[in-house]
Amino acid sequence: MPKLNVNGVTREFQAEEDTPLLWVLREQLQLTGTKYGCGIAQCGACTVHVDGQAVRACSVPASAYDEKNRIVTIEGLSRDGSHPVQKAWAALDVPQCGYCQVGMIMAAAALLRQKPKPTDADIDAEMTNICRCGTYNRVRAAIHMAAGNGSAGRG
Repeated sequence: MPKLNVNGVTREFQAEEDTPLLWVLREQLQLTGTKYGCGIAQCGACTVHVDGQAVRACSVPASAYDEKNRIVTIEGLSRDGSHPVQKAWAALDVPQCGYCQVGMIMAAAALLRQKPKPTDADIDAEMTNICRCGTYNRVRAAIHMAAGNGSAGRG
């Protein structure tokens, strides 16, 4: 039976070889924080981390990974919402409807891991998730807050 390392726990699952990681996470492993949006890797609602990189889980089969890969979902980012990105999101009331926010948070956390003090240009280049409500200015502000940039980082 295939296995995945998800949020630090090795888990077995059963799925067809072409089953997207998103559906294994949601349906097999009951980790429903990761959302389905478009199914074609365009919106980013399904963003998770694989070995520290942001990955859109709807577009990659679970069979592409095994227990050697470290997969982190929103449930594993922090158990209590204490990750700096989650705290900034709450402090600045980033979400409106909230549907895209899990993917946004995961993408922002990956960005900050790669670039701890991102500029606006860095944020624009890396944050390609779609928000129907248009909260992009608050997303940018929250990323700067989580990075400790305050209102800086406009370069």
